[in-house]
Amino acid sequence: MRKILLFSLCAGLAGTIVAKDRVTHDPNATNTESILHAWSWNFPTIAENMHRIADAGFTMVQTSPVQNCYAPEGSGKKIFDDNVTEGNWYYYYQPTDWKIGNNILGSRDQMKQMMDSAAKYNVKIIVDVLPNHTAFDIDAVSDDFYKAVGGRDKMYHSNGLQPVQDYNDRLQCTLWGSGALPDVNTENPDFQKYYMEFVNDLLSLGVKGFRYDTAKHIGVHSDPVDTASGVKENDFWDVATGRKAVKGVKLAVPYDSLFVYGEVLQDRNVPEAEYADYFGQTASGYGHILREALEKGSVNGLDLINWHHTSAPEYLTTWVESHDTYANAHESAHLTDDQIRTGWVFLTARQNGTPLFFSRPAGSTRQKYWGDNVLGARGNDEFFHPEVVAVNKFRTAMAGQKEDIKASDNGQVILVNRGKKGAAVVNISKFANFVNLPTGLPDGTYKDLVYGKEFKVKKGVLKGALAPERSYILVK
Repeated sequence: MRKILLFSLCAGLAGTIVAKDRVTHDPNATNTESILHAWSWNFPTIAENMHRIADAGFTMVQTSPVQNCYAPEGSGKKIFDDNVTEGNWYYYYQPTDWKIGNNILGSRDQMKQMMDSAAKYNVKIIVDVLPNHTAFDIDAVSDDFYKAVGGRDKMYHSNGLQPVQDYNDRLQCTLWGSGALPDVNTENPDFQKYYMEFVNDLLSLGVKGFRYDTAKHIGVHSDPVDTASGVKENDFWDVATGRKAVKGVKLAVPYDSLFVYGEVLQDRNVPEAEYADYFGQTASGYGHILREALEKGSVNGLDLINWHHTSAPEYLTTWVESHDTYANAHESAHLTDDQIRTGWVFLTARQNGTPLFFSRPAGSTRQKYWGDNVLGARGNDEFFHPEVVAVNKFRTAMAGQKEDIKASDNGQVILVNRGKKGAAVVNISKFANFVNLPTGLPDGTYKDLVYGKEFKVKKGVLKGALAPERSYILVK
C-alpha cells in the first residue's frame, strides 16, 4: 500500500500526517515484544504479580476493560455463573460510562497503583477498550454518559438496537448491534469527545496502548454512512488515532508512541487494508490454523509460515488462543496446557507478529474450564512455566535475526531458526521424536536452556531427541 498524505480538516491540527504503511512487509523487521493477557485479573492482582510477569520475559500486560460497566447487585464474584447471579466475565464488555473503574478490576486509585508497579519493572500496560457498544440494559447506562452525547437518541446508530443478522454485510456489521449489543453512534462528535477524554485520562496514568474490541464493527471511510443519524463521514478512527481533534479534544500523546491493535476478526468483505491504515490487527485466521496443527499433532497439509493476512506480519497481534476462543464457544478450551505451550513457543520464537499469551483461569482443567472461578484472581501458573519464560527471553535476544522454519517429514517437529544465533525446537506430537533438520547454528554441542538436554549440530544439521509435547531453546 502506498503511503498517503492525509490533510487534516480540523482547525486544531495543521499540516500533513504521513500514514504508516502497515501492509508492505519489511523483511528486516523483527518484533521483540510479548503480551500477557491478564484476563479477569484485577488491578491489585496484576500489581502484586508485576515482578513475576517481568521475570517471565513479558514486555506488555493487557488488562480487561477498565471502564464503568454493567454491574447488577451481587455480581463481580465469578468468572462465569450459570445462574447469572454472581456475575460473568462479559459484564465488563458492557460499558455504562467512560470513566475509569469497575467492580471487577477496581478503582482508578488501584489502577494508578498498578501503573506505578508496571513502571517500576519496565512493563507496558495496554487496556482493552470497546467504544462500539453499551450494555444490553440501556437503562443501566449512566445519565452522565447520555447527557454528554446529547441524549439517549443520540447515543446509538439509527438501527443500532437491531441485532446483526449477516456479519459479512458491512452496513449491518458497522451500524447494527454486534452480538445484539446496542451499537453506539461512534461518529457523534459529542460521543467522540467524551470517549477521548477517557482515553487521555488513561494516558495520563501511563497507559502505553490499547486493544480495540470489535474494531471491525466501527466503520472506515469506505463503509456505509448512517445519514439517518446525521452522520457525514465515518471518522471515528481519525479521531481515535490522533489525526483529528474533536471539539477541542485530541489524543494527548503522539500516536506512534503507542501500541494499538484492533480486534478485526477475519471474514469475508472485511477491509483489512483500510483498517491497516490506522492500527495493527489480530491474526485470527493464523491462530485457527495453528490450533488445527496442535490438535493433529502435525503441521503436514497446513501452512504455518504464511500469516494469512493482508497486513504485514510486523503489525499483527498473534495468539494460540484468545479470551474469546477460550470463553465464548470454548473453541480452544479443550486444548491441554501442554498443547497451548508448544504452540506459544513456536509462535513466540518467530521473527514477526506480537504474540499474546492468554492467562487461563487458576485451577482450570479440560473438564472444568472456569477452574476456581474467581473474578479478579491470578490465572494459572502457565505464564511463568520455564518453557514460556525461556522463549520470551529468546525472542528479545533474537532481535535482528531472520527466521528460517523447518519441519520434519512427519510434520511433528518444528524448528524455528533465528539467523546463526539461536533455534527453538518444538515437538507438537504426543510421541517422543528426533530432530534432524538444517539449522543456522554453527557446528557444535548445545544445551537446551530449559531442561539442559544436549543437542548437536554437525555440517549444518541439528540432531537430538525430544520428549512428547515439549520445547527446547538453543542459543549460540
